[in-house]
Amino acid sequence: MMKNTQNKKLGRPRLLIIGCGDVGMRLLPLVRDRFRVFAVTSQPARCDELRRAGAIPIVANLDLPHTLARLARLARMIVHLAPPQADGMLDRRTRNATAILPDHATLVYVSTTGVYGDCGGALVNESRPVAPQNPRAVRRVDAERVLRHWARRSGSRLAILRAPGIYALDRLPVERLKKGTPALTQAEDVHTNHIHADDLAALVAAALFRAQPQRIYHAVDDTCMKMGEYFDAVADAFGLPHPPRLPRNALRDAVSPMLLSFMSESRRLSNRRLKTELDYRLRYPDVQHFLATVALE
Repeated sequence: MMKNTQNKKLGRPRLLIIGCGDVGMRLLPLVRDRFRVFAVTSQPARCDELRRAGAIPIVANLDLPHTLARLARLARMIVHLAPPQADGMLDRRTRNATAILPDHATLVYVSTTGVYGDCGGALVNESRPVAPQNPRAVRRVDAERVLRHWARRSGSRLAILRAPGIYALDRLPVERLKKGTPALTQAEDVHTNHIHADDLAALVAAALFRAQPQRIYHAVDDTCMKMGEYFDAVADAFGLPHPPRLPRNALRDAVSPMLLSFMSESRRLSNRRLKTELDYRLRYPDVQHFLATVALE
């Protein structure tokens, strides 16, 4: 019986996950029965965790190209979840990865909706030109361009999922609320977009099979909130005070530069393609739906 089980595993198609963090771990239960899954980690201490989750760990570091040789032609189904490095205007990690990826592959890449920059609260679809306004988003635009070039050159299928703020029970701004970190006044507040980590993982799995070639999708839910409203909703769910509200000129001295950058971009993202082309039904349609389940616990 054990031999037959091993043979079945060996006969499955291979899937390579590059960057198997929180979303990757949520993805594994969705794909491990269909694929022989290989998961890249730069931390040898995580190998046991990945094995228990059903993946074959591969220790490699996207910052060190010489460690990536084992990945070459390992699988033709690939999920790229690794973020760019924290400096520069180019995503060197994605450039290193594409150097060893096989031809005629299928790849799903999770990018960010930050590539659009500030849209003044406008409703945005996937055809809007990118206009990144901070180095993090510039690196993501570079990654998308590098992957598009690789896909054209190699005859591969590429799907890009642009994700907004990812939340889950352990990814809510509870500590920020406990510290009393301020938010913008209602008049200056910005529109934000959200996706639950479980929904994002399921969207990655759906895109492996249903995405059209060289296609961009907004991996966002139906939430229509401003950032301060989001903080207030989380505060209510956990019985915490609402954050104080400050005008933008006063907020500059009260929050980190990274948080201020998030508070400087306002946009609403259409998810029509997610529903029509990927045929995906959101498990958590909006943040309020999820927070209602938290309040019941």
